[in-house]
Amino acid sequence: MGLKPWRRLLWLLLTLLAVLALVVVAASSAALQSEPAVAQDAAIGHDDVARALSLLRTHDPRRARAGAVSTALVRERDVEVMLSHGARRWVQAGSRVSFQRHAATLQLSAHLPPNPFGRWLNIDLELAETSGLPAVQQLRVGRLPVPAWLAEWTVVQLASHLGVQAELDLVGQVVKRVRFLPQQSLVTYAWQNDSMSRLLDGLLPADELARLRVYSDRVTALSWNEPQSWDMPLVAVLQPMFELARQRAAAGGDAAAENRAALTVLTLMANGRGIGTVVPSARQWPRPRPVRLLLAGRTDFPLHFLVSAALATEGTGPLSQAIGLYKEVTDSRRGSGFSFQDMAANRAGTRFGELLLREPQAMQQRLAAPLRDEDLVPAVQDLPEYMPEAEFLRRFGGVGAPAYERVLSDIDSRITGLRLLR
Repeated sequence: MGLKPWRRLLWLLLTLLAVLALVVVAASSAALQSEPAVAQDAAIGHDDVARALSLLRTHDPRRARAGAVSTALVRERDVEVMLSHGARRWVQAGSRVSFQRHAATLQLSAHLPPNPFGRWLNIDLELAETSGLPAVQQLRVGRLPVPAWLAEWTVVQLASHLGVQAELDLVGQVVKRVRFLPQQSLVTYAWQNDSMSRLLDGLLPADELARLRVYSDRVTALSWNEPQSWDMPLVAVLQPMFELARQRAAAGGDAAAENRAALTVLTLMANGRGIGTVVPSARQWPRPRPVRLLLAGRTDFPLHFLVSAALATEGTGPLSQAIGLYKEVTDSRRGSGFSFQDMAANRAGTRFGELLLREPQAMQQRLAAPLRDEDLVPAVQDLPEYMPEAEFLRRFGGVGAPAYERVLSDIDSRITGLRLLR
């Protein structure tokens, strides 16, 4: 006698589940691998920063005439630096870019948590040049090939999930064509009247903008506490800002997100700007009173410290170091000279920003204790500064030379000896 209908149905369902489980296991085994296809990215250098800043200045949308067609020359390394920034912001990954005539290859190796299939997700994406934006030619995840149509659909769904669909649409409207050449690409684009505002407004989701408003209002109130004073110690502003972050985290907020928002607002204040300079919808918010922040008796240290910290909270510690180094190298050539004292403030800020994300609640507690300038930056009076390039090269051999690295090692030892930054 055969199985009853409900038993046959149950048996069929169990069989389908078993087949699906085998498919998932097989796909996972093919997609995940034991070794990375791409090594972790090489360090970002000050020459990379110089190139990026040059590109931004040349193709600044604020200076462009609406509708005017322009072309940007973008090298493989430029894209790798951008990918490195994003990879460190969201995942632990290495990336590699290769441009050939009419095609491009992007490779990514992301490190995964422990699992039985493999610790590395290796992605190999091939793009083909078209008369407009590039099209997906081939996608391979580990040893698993993915159809081009499925890859494109996945990109759209991922953009929607991350809340960046509007930005993706904007890119499609601004960028007219991408041409691939050996080791470089030509990007033809045309900014529109509202492109910059749309881009800036799309950078922040509504909840993040609301969080920034809280800290903007707080720093505005702090700046007006002593309206007769032009100078304000950084610690006098920093401590109450992170006390607010501690309170909001204790009430259920994300401690790391609160830290990042407080730091962003402080950094813009130190730079003499408000949130409205980067988010047009915030231009009507009350603005802080213009003040000059002081750290260790200096007016330049707050900006060195806070900008480096803000970059570090975006997951770009190496970029933060490179930007600080770029400024000092530039100063040695045509500015105030190379300064290891400024480098100390940069590196202390980077350490501060990294800890704000890595140990967000612990840092909020540490910042609640009495705070002095000496908790933020180490003693630096004995470090050389104001060195023209020729003197810097003569005394320390240039960036990366043994004498230079010894000074940086000494600076890092001083920083990790601080109560707040150890």
